[in-house]
Amino acid sequence: MPKVNVLPHVPRWARLAAVGAALTNVPSALWRVAIAVGVPVGLAQSEYDQMGAPGLGSLVLVGLSLISEVFAFLTLGLVQSWGETWPRWIPCLRGRRVPVMLGTGVAGLGALATSVFGALFVYTSLNADMEATTWGIWLLNIVYAPLLFWGPLLGAVTVHYYRRRMAASPAPA
Repeated sequence: MPKVNVLPHVPRWARLAAVGAALTNVPSALWRVAIAVGVPVGLAQSEYDQMGAPGLGSLVLVGLSLISEVFAFLTLGLVQSWGETWPRWIPCLRGRRVPVMLGTGVAGLGALATSVFGALFVYTSLNADMEATTWGIWLLNIVYAPLLFWGPLLGAVTVHYYRRRMAASPAPA
């Protein structure tokens, strides 16, 4: 049975970059979920208390993890068929072509936002006054470091998506 989502004209580097962008969130999401359920990650109790975890703050941590994973997962649409044609489960749009500028615009804004977030996180983490053990600070930096790659990877895949889709589009009459 053929793989429905694989586009044969997408180069390997673009597929790998899309998968890489989609996976950049996994370590930090797991770290937030660990905090949400009370797993010790090297933070002082005051940090858990400030986040309200475990407790109601756990819902925010888990929600943030889920939302970031959904947005990261959308990167795969730039190299798969559902990024070119709306999937059948989307009412009113199913089967229609995804407008090139819609995909490019949303992905481009995402690349910009995630690049800015990554840079701000580095600045904040280097200047933060957190109560944590040395290994806790190291763990925090290790799980968030992949987010520095999210924006550039998403940006590269977005440029490829735009070029590929525009080359495949017929010229206006």
